[in-house]
Amino acid sequence: MRCVRNPEILMSSSMQPMRDVIFLVHRIPFPPEKGDKIRSFHLLKGLSRCYRVHLGTFIDCPDDRQYQNQVAQWCASSCFVNLDPRLACWRSAAGLLTGEPLTFVYYRSGRLRRWVKQVMARYDIQALIAFSGCMAQYGIAYPNVRRILDLVDIDSEKWRQYSERTHRPFRWLYRREYQSLRRSEIRLARVFDETVLVSRQEADLLRSTMGRESQRPLEISNGVDTRYFDPSLTFPDPYRSEPSAKPSIAVFTGAMDYRPNVDAILWFTANVWPRIRAHCPTAQLWIVGSRPAASVRELSGQAGIFVTGYVTDVRPYLRYAKVAVAPLQIARGLQNKVLEALAMELPVVATPQAWEGIDLDVMQSRLGDSTGNAEVMAHKVSVYLAGQCRSNAEGRRFVSERYNWATVLRRFCQIVDGQSTDLATVPVSGGLHE
Repeated sequence: MRCVRNPEILMSSSMQPMRDVIFLVHRIPFPPEKGDKIRSFHLLKGLSRCYRVHLGTFIDCPDDRQYQNQVAQWCASSCFVNLDPRLACWRSAAGLLTGEPLTFVYYRSGRLRRWVKQVMARYDIQALIAFSGCMAQYGIAYPNVRRILDLVDIDSEKWRQYSERTHRPFRWLYRREYQSLRRSEIRLARVFDETVLVSRQEADLLRSTMGRESQRPLEISNGVDTRYFDPSLTFPDPYRSEPSAKPSIAVFTGAMDYRPNVDAILWFTANVWPRIRAHCPTAQLWIVGSRPAASVRELSGQAGIFVTGYVTDVRPYLRYAKVAVAPLQIARGLQNKVLEALAMELPVVATPQAWEGIDLDVMQSRLGDSTGNAEVMAHKVSVYLAGQCRSNAEGRRFVSERYNWATVLRRFCQIVDGQSTDLATVPVSGGLHE
């Protein structure tokens, strides 16, 4: 465990009064390379502009330890707890005896709990913000502090979907985690002052399980930095491996050790990609994302498929592809991969699950294509690979207007301040510029 105090932030508060908040995140919010870290990173930076932030978080990947100082610059104090996933998995089995969600036991730390207690005693904490349900366990003991729970999405539903797509004994285990998490999500949403979810669909799902007497969950979407994801910027072409005729390229982006992404690309390569290659033998599929699972690595070299592993910048891969695919079979919340592709003016062909959280009526007519049928998906991807409709300027306009971090962070700070009623939902133009 490493605890850090930032003297610059602490001293700056004497010039301009700032209130203290605790921000608890289950994974260090940097680098912003995957869905949850993108959201927690922007929330951390946004909160640091309005409050003195005391960050408590886990580091579950040794490569991420190098970012502790970089993250600490946005914090008045911080606590980084190293977490060994293998040991945490064994430890989480204790939840089978207590009836708790295994996820909660996985992220349980006496050292982090003591740090929260010390920060509570030392500072006048205005609010405690728990990012994901498993971090809410550190706020249960402080009912006199305003508590905000950002569930992001209904994690229990993901485990329900897992249980329906696997075999024994994991089917029983996943079903148990679904049921246990569902009970905990309802209980926590009733205990915390506000509960935040990433989309209307996720909020409606929680409302349907909580009952009418409960406080309504709030919807705070993800955003896109459209200055960063800008197709007019100059990028090197990552696909320029041969000086001959340029191939037609489809791209899939995402953390490739995340089961929904792994399931998606395995389904796509088994059911859709062979149909595409039959029509376009030179087509290439690039799978771009960190820590690819063994089953994904095995795809590399087969039928025009390339697996990159970690890349420092995903934008060139979006800029020079002809179409982005998001064939998710299991999905919760709002997909950053879809928003980022749209921001780069790239056509998107995706399953309905991947479009969840985005207005489907608008999407179907202006942004991309939605289908869960392998044959139809193959046809739609092939059309884009053939060079038709490369630019998707309407998609970029859409995310710039509706999904920008400036609006997201302003609303989130209103919630922290207790101004959660009658929040403005009309988007503003522009974004949060870094």
